[in-house]
Amino acid sequence: MFLAMNRFRIAPGMEAGFEKIWRERETFLKEVPGFVSFALLKGPADETQSLYASHSVWESRAAFEAWTRSEHFRKAHAQANAPKGTYLGPPNLELFEQVV
Repeated sequence: MFLAMNRFRIAPGMEAGFEKIWRERETFLKEVPGFVSFALLKGPADETQSLYASHSVWESRAAFEAWTRSEHFRKAHAQANAPKGTYLGPPNLELFEQVV
């Protein structure tokens, strides 16, 4: 198993719009070989930010990397972006492999 996680720092007051974009966007992931599951998680919030993490589970690192080079990836990432000021910096990508 392989997990790819992006952490997002979202500006206060922008959470609803960020969640709406993620809820409504087409990911095309179900069509991708090796894809297992996807979730967007909401973490702690304070007066400066709200923390979110998206994570996708894959059968292997190779399946994830193949997706990042695919037309499905390009189509999913070409969709509507969040309004300016939503993100408090770029997402932080973290990759994890299952320990057997």
